[in-house]
Amino acid sequence: MYKLLVVDDEPAVRLGLRNYVDWGQFDIKFAGEADDGDTGLEAVERLKPDIVLTDVRMPNVDGISLSKEIRKRFPNMKIVFVSGHDDSDYLKSAMKVSAVDYIFKPVNLQELRTVIARVVAELEEEQTERRMTQQMQAKLQESMPLLREKFLLSLILNGASRGERIQERLDFLGLVLPYNAAYWVIVVSVDRFTDIVEKYSERDLQIFCYAIQNVCQEVVCQYLQGSVFEHRSDEFVGIVYTNQEHSCSIGAGLASAGSEPNRSDDPEELLFELATQLRDHLQRFLRISVTIGIGDRVSSLDMLAGSYEQAREAAAGKWYLGQNQILTMDSLNLDKQETFVERSHRFDSSESGKLISLLKGGDSDQLGSALDELMGRLARQRRGGLKYSRNVILQIVLLAGQLMLELNLADEELERRESWLWEELFKQETIDELRQLLEAYLQEVCGKIRERRSGRASNIVERVREIIERRYADNKLTVSEIGREVYLTDTYISLLFKQETGRTVNEWLTLYRMEKAKELLANPAYKLYDICYAVGYADPSYFSKLFKKVTGLTPSVYRETRNI
Repeated sequence: MYKLLVVDDEPAVRLGLRNYVDWGQFDIKFAGEADDGDTGLEAVERLKPDIVLTDVRMPNVDGISLSKEIRKRFPNMKIVFVSGHDDSDYLKSAMKVSAVDYIFKPVNLQELRTVIARVVAELEEEQTERRMTQQMQAKLQESMPLLREKFLLSLILNGASRGERIQERLDFLGLVLPYNAAYWVIVVSVDRFTDIVEKYSERDLQIFCYAIQNVCQEVVCQYLQGSVFEHRSDEFVGIVYTNQEHSCSIGAGLASAGSEPNRSDDPEELLFELATQLRDHLQRFLRISVTIGIGDRVSSLDMLAGSYEQAREAAAGKWYLGQNQILTMDSLNLDKQETFVERSHRFDSSESGKLISLLKGGDSDQLGSALDELMGRLARQRRGGLKYSRNVILQIVLLAGQLMLELNLADEELERRESWLWEELFKQETIDELRQLLEAYLQEVCGKIRERRSGRASNIVERVREIIERRYADNKLTVSEIGREVYLTDTYISLLFKQETGRTVNEWLTLYRMEKAKELLANPAYKLYDICYAVGYADPSYFSKLFKKVTGLTPSVYRETRNI
């Protein structure tokens, strides 16, 4: 409800306006009255009305003087003048003080209602505008982190020039980034980020990424100055600088977690101390490994784009230099005695033919040497090398799978293995990880072909059966344990055993244990839990479920059936 104050030296006018006008229909409350400009100003100060209805001519302080004071103190207050017909000169002065309207005496109620309705409409419109402005300001404040991130992203991608009103934008966003200073860009690349994505829900992943950014920001503020933001889900970028004054309002949180760092006076050394602590803190607090790329030093904001490209390229070098490292452009040149020249490698039919020949021959040693040569050539293709290496390895896997089909050695287990391998290849981030996956797969293929050609498959199966018969009572017996005894991988043994017998090693072990359990159940002297332990199971409940699954009867029912 709006408040109205009437200022007029005539009591009859005040009485009429107070008692004979239905102010409620305009959502107005008659808040008070005054008989002159001086008492009117006191009432304005006390009541804070929305509308002041004032006479123009009054004996001590007239309406024009009162209006000028109101405008100084309350610029949004609405003023309506009431005057006689012979006050035209006064009204001209009145309108100069931004009165919204005027009414001639004697007051016509219809005219008054029309004027008041117009004033109320203005008040409502202004109120709506204020409400919208407040809402927009609140939304702007909420989006401020996003606006800062957008601006920082523009700095590392495009730089900044003085002509862009850069300081005004920095002040608006609350960022302290002097135009000229010693700047570096650092890129924090989260290692094995795909594993983290699989581990968390989307909500928890966002919280986790915020925690990474927060840790990075706090460490930056311990050593230098600057801002850290998330560029991609697996990449965080820091714009770091130093000048004569060092102050940072963010974060003593991590500083309290350990001793105060022994800071060097050399900014370059400080930068590497910062990167080292950043890597160690993320490992300590969030249990993640990161690779940090550092760009070259630049002297102003408009040069940040170049430093960012260097930092990003340095961090990407982890694919052939390894993860969990601090890398610079110098790190990418392994041979410091010669200028780096990017070498291009193309995987052609001659190389693929050589690998297939080695697989057919079952020569594991030569196969390993060939892979060493191939990976060495792939590692020298620095730019875009990870993507190209994945493509080469996928080609090799396809060729190996085709060979297994031609030799009639393919089965469901091998197909599942290939599908798993394809998924894992796209999760790897280094040349060593790619090589390990490929070599393990090719050695299995090579071994399978070798066993088939040498006729030793049956012998291996018999050895596995012998181990099961000898160690079935051991509840820690696994396929890996069996593999160690026959000097072969558990994956290869599983493939070979199923191909020869039609059953997996675990299925054969379970069936053998169940047969032994049947023999023991024939003797009433043995308790059920004793039989469970005797055939290699630590949990009687699990043993009973497994026995029923194999025989269709529980151990107790089976015993009763045998003794009838």
